[in-house]
Amino acid sequence: MHGTNQTVHGTEQTMQATTTRVGVLSLQGASARHADMLARLGADPVAVRTPAQLEGVDALVLPGGESTTMSMLLESSGLFDAVADRLAEGMPAFGTCAGMILLGRDILDGRADQRSFGAIDIAVRRNAFGRQVDSFEADLEVAGVTGEGPVHAVFIRAPVVDRVGDD
Repeated sequence: MHGTNQTVHGTEQTMQATTTRVGVLSLQGASARHADMLARLGADPVAVRTPAQLEGVDALVLPGGESTTMSMLLESSGLFDAVADRLAEGMPAFGTCAGMILLGRDILDGRADQRSFGAIDIAVRRNAFGRQVDSFEADLEVAGVTGEGPVHAVFIRAPVVDRVGDD
């Protein structure tokens, strides 16, 4: 949370703002959609591409994307260790799809050189629903859903949490 200065009856006062600066890891993946939703919810989204940008946030969202690519980009950008340090200090984090994989303690079918933050005591299976080539789109008739025609559905490969720890 960040304070703001406001003048009230000729006197400047520091008011505690209720806006939380939430970083969105923006190296690869669906970062724009996360930032848009965070703004709609009243947060102040910040694109995080460098360690300096990470320093100014209260929390971090790790979006979906391709976990191996994101892992390599975290390394090459110098962000991996900076994020790991902030997570170890207790910074709140939320991960969707690839972000969840990166936050997990164990990656069951990752590459041998793929690193994760181990911030959440879960074991994640990356390709639980097949490889990327198994993703597809289809129009479906869904009972109880009204509208014009079928529902357009997108089926992507996605991770599965195989184990949840005590932590």
